[in-house]
This record gives sequence, C-alpha cells and structure tokens, in this order.
Amino acid sequence: MTIAIYSALLFSFAILTFARFTQSPLWMATLTPLASIIGSGFLIIGPILGAEFGAAAPVAMMVLCVLAYLFGHAIRTNIATAENAAPGSIIHRMDTVASWALGLAYIISVTYYLNLFGAFFMDLLPYTNPYLPKGITSAVLVGLMILGWIQGFHALERLEKVTVTVKLAIICALFVALSIWATQTLSSPPILLTGDVDLGTPAQLFLIFGLLVTVQGFETSRYMGADYPAQTRIRAMRHAQIITGVIYILYISLLVYFVPMPPTVTSETEIITIMAHVSGALPLLLITGALAAQFSAAVADIAGGGGLFSQLTNGRLSAKGAYALIAGIGLVLTWQFDVFAIIGLASRAFAFYYAIQSGIAAWIAYKNRARLGATGYTMLAMLGACIVLFGASVEG
Repeated sequence: MTIAIYSALLFSFAILTFARFTQSPLWMATLTPLASIIGSGFLIIGPILGAEFGAAAPVAMMVLCVLAYLFGHAIRTNIATAENAAPGSIIHRMDTVASWALGLAYIISVTYYLNLFGAFFMDLLPYTNPYLPKGITSAVLVGLMILGWIQGFHALERLEKVTVTVKLAIICALFVALSIWATQTLSSPPILLTGDVDLGTPAQLFLIFGLLVTVQGFETSRYMGADYPAQTRIRAMRHAQIITGVIYILYISLLVYFVPMPPTVTSETEIITIMAHVSGALPLLLITGALAAQFSAAVADIAGGGGLFSQLTNGRLSAKGAYALIAGIGLVLTWQFDVFAIIGLASRAFAFYYAIQSGIAAWIAYKNRARLGATGYTMLAMLGACIVLFGASVEG
C-alpha cells in the first residue's frame, strides 16, 4: 500500500502542477475557494461526524454540504447583481455590515487555523504537554504579526499555490489508501459506529450548524473581482462546492464504514491515530499537509483581514494595526478556549456573514419582484441567524 500511496501522491502532484487545465483562468479561479473549503476541515470532520452520528455520518455531511451550497447560491446571486451598488444604498450599507462580519470571522478563523497548526505540530514531538500547543500557536501568531509589520505577507502569499497543490495531492493519496483499505476489508461486515443517528433532534442539528466552518471558504470568490470577471467567479465557486462536496461525502463514507474509529473524539488530531491503522505512511503525510494548510490559510486570512479592516475604517486603522488586533484577539481566544470551542465560534461568525449576504440577495429579489426568490433567501437568512444563536460546539 505504501508504494501506491506515494505513487498517487507524486502522480497527482504532477497533474496538478503541469496539466494544461491547471493553467486555465477558470481552474485558477476555482483553486482558491476549493483549497479553502477542503483545508483544515477535511482533517477534523471525519472523526467528529463518525463519533457523533455513527452510520448516519455521510448523511450529516451531506446536510452540511447542502447548507453551504445554499449560502454559496446567495453569494453567487450577489456577485451577479450587487457588486456595483451605489454608495449609501441599502445594498451598499448591508454589504458594509457583511464586510465587518467577515472581518470578525477572519480573526476567529486565523485562531482556528493556528490552533490546529499547534496541535498537529505537537504530533511531531516525542513528548506531550497540555500547554505547548497553545504556546506554539501564540508564538506563530506573534511571529506573523511581526512579519507583517516588517515585510508584509507578499513573499509568503506566493507560496500559497505550492502549498495548495501539496495539500490536494496528499488528499488524493489519502483517497487511494482508503480505497485500497476498503477493498481489503469488503469480506468483513461494515463497521457501523455507535453514535446517535437520529438527525432530527435539535442537538444534532445544532452540532451540524456548529461545524459550518469546516466547509467554509467558498465566499473567497466574492472578493476576487480584481482578477476575474463575475461569471468566472460564479462558475468557479459552484465548481469548487460541487467538487468538495463529492470529496467530503465519499471520504466520510469510506471512513465510517471501513475504518475502525473510537466512539468519542478526544483530540483535534484524532485523524492521525485513525489513519495509522490504514497505513504507516499516512500520519507523516497528513501532518505535513495539515501544517502547510493551516499556515498558508492563516497567512491569507491575516493579510486579507488587515486590508479589509484598513479599508472599512478608511485608513484610520492601518494594516499593521489590524495585524496587531488580529493577533491580540487570537491570543485571547487561544488561551480561553479549546480548538472545538473555537470551531463553534468561527462557524457562528461565518454564519452571521452568510445571513447578511442572504439578506442582500432577498432584498434584490424583492426589488425585482421575484417573490419566490425573496422568500427563499429570507428563509436562508433566518437559518443563518439560527446558526449564530444555536450553533453548538463539539465536546472534546
């Protein structure tokens, strides 16, 4: 299996690097939301859903993907119709509120990414310490703030395409490993986990709401207007969500039905222990992918957040000041909450942003006398508000 894993890794890396389609504008536009959606969430969502939903984990994953797709539909509508709203209009004011919400989400997501970075980095060390992951996270947060002050993030941002390609290649290798493992265990009864499979209870739905951040990232297409026209960004976001949805559901299915997993999730790096049962080659690959994914995502969000806050305050808060703000709040969150609680907070922050975007789409539909669309987007905005109020965190 090890040979197959590394062969798949090298082959997929070569395809993603040199194939002609990877040079097309549509693929380049798709790459950013695709990489964001399938980033850190991919590593933690499997054990969580397996422990919480058992055999119904793929259904829970499908619900999460459909929910994200609906929010993506609202944002795609706004890309097509709301980007050139006149200053002072209702749409422009709502979009400004949405931008502030996105800035808040950036701060929490940076903390989420770097806390996962610290946790996975600990797996490389020969000893454990309950405070060391938070110390690593804090050091990286402060280091990135200082780097942003001194040199900016442009040099690191140029590495993003390489880290994204590595991450996607590692995921391809993981799929090959899981597929081989599944075929080898077909003669055995499927492994059905013992979690509560009643998806209709409020507690289960609230938990799904609290995991929204694991499929977040599609909204990045909304802010790539300087590089791509609206229709390209709309198609790119739709393609990214469909591709990642299929990958997530297949991944959860292979994991739940063929790989033995613990009944509870005790660590954010649980996937490393689980994958060690499949192949000894996987843990190091996954840790490498996790570190690259978390670091690059954190750099992108700090840089994006710095520019966003500077723009929203009309320069009264400089980008450097915003870096300090992000790092300061990130340090507080890191030492006050565990990773699972931060995931819940990040999900609520992004749900707030999605709710406002859905409200914008509802207003546009209402102004255009599209009653069905206005009703649908209004219900979606209300759902986003429910996630903000009732999204639950995983009990780690």
